[in-house]
Amino acid sequence: MKKNNVLIILLLVFVVVFAVSVKKRKENYGGAVKRVNIIQEKELKNDDANDRKNATSTYNKTTLNNIVNVQRQNAITQAVKKVEPAVVSVNVIKTRIVKRYANPFNDPFFGFFGYVPYKQQIKGIGSGVIINKDGYIVTNAHVVEGATKIKIILPDGRGFDAQLTGIDKVHDIAVLKIQGDNLPYAKLGDSSDLIIGEWSIAVGNPYGFLIKDSKPTVTVGVISAVNRDFAPKEDGKIYKNMIQTDTAINPGNSGGPLVNVLGEVIGINSFIFSESGGSIGLGFAIPINTVKKISKELIKYGKIREIHFGFKIQNITPLIASYFHLKSSEGVIVVQIEKKGPADKAGLKRGDIIIKINDTDIKNSEDAEIAVSDITVGDTILIIAKRKNKTVKIKYKANYR
Repeated sequence: MKKNNVLIILLLVFVVVFAVSVKKRKENYGGAVKRVNIIQEKELKNDDANDRKNATSTYNKTTLNNIVNVQRQNAITQAVKKVEPAVVSVNVIKTRIVKRYANPFNDPFFGFFGYVPYKQQIKGIGSGVIINKDGYIVTNAHVVEGATKIKIILPDGRGFDAQLTGIDKVHDIAVLKIQGDNLPYAKLGDSSDLIIGEWSIAVGNPYGFLIKDSKPTVTVGVISAVNRDFAPKEDGKIYKNMIQTDTAINPGNSGGPLVNVLGEVIGINSFIFSESGGSIGLGFAIPINTVKKISKELIKYGKIREIHFGFKIQNITPLIASYFHLKSSEGVIVVQIEKKGPADKAGLKRGDIIIKINDTDIKNSEDAEIAVSDITVGDTILIIAKRKNKTVKIKYKANYR
């Protein structure tokens, strides 16, 4: 074979080998690119899935938080939010006279006087609630009774010196007045339609002298009973139609509001029954309808005007029951009528047996005292009495003495 032909054959073989090699490289490259694309597509899909998963997780967390927040912001928290700014701390200083024993060896009069009187200042604290934009505050009479100085602290930290507008020791209600701008005040509700078992919220400043915080605290319970009457106490206080609640009322809560879930004041917290001094679920509040009536009188006149009833009564003793041939000793007997007085003009007679005054059944003189305790000037007095074998009704307006 000629040399030229051999070279041509070798060249052709080289070309074929080169072409095959290039083809394989292209195929390998194409496969690699395809694999890379597949991997990238998978990674993109995984990234999208992760993004969607993260987005879904974030959405679920946000939704859950929103649901929790909605559940946290319930009717009770909304009610507290409404009334809290108007609930104040009532800080008082009272002065009392006490006697201290004088040591006869240090006394120039050798103990002739025995005990030396001196003034002692006592700090006290209670709660109150601002009832209108003019800065009038309602609290308990026993919180401020005998106070020489009264300081009011609002939840926003502002402090004011307060003046005593009027005090009703019988109903344990006092009205104070402060001067200030943009004063918050609570909405007063209606205590005549309370439902036993409905939520009740006590707002006040228990142990405020220990807790250095102007914001009030909150306790929650239910209305346990209504229209609870108590016999007149030794100090002359009369509690009538009281609201009973198991909402915790602690020292310092006196004078603070009892609130419904609408954020309306339905009563003024007054006292508890307790052997230990702490709340055992027997708390009592003065109905807000009584408070509105008394506070209106105190704001306008500075006192509760004395009612001119025009008659006197006494309990029916066994001797009286026998003398008048009465079958029962329940009720009270009229023993004196003021001539030409309001009761005389209305037709009440000496010897009448009073069995009911307004809505209160009368069994004894304590019942009668409770019945007339919340009557103010201008109110109607309706007396139902037995006169011999008849039942009579006497009705007249309560007049100022």
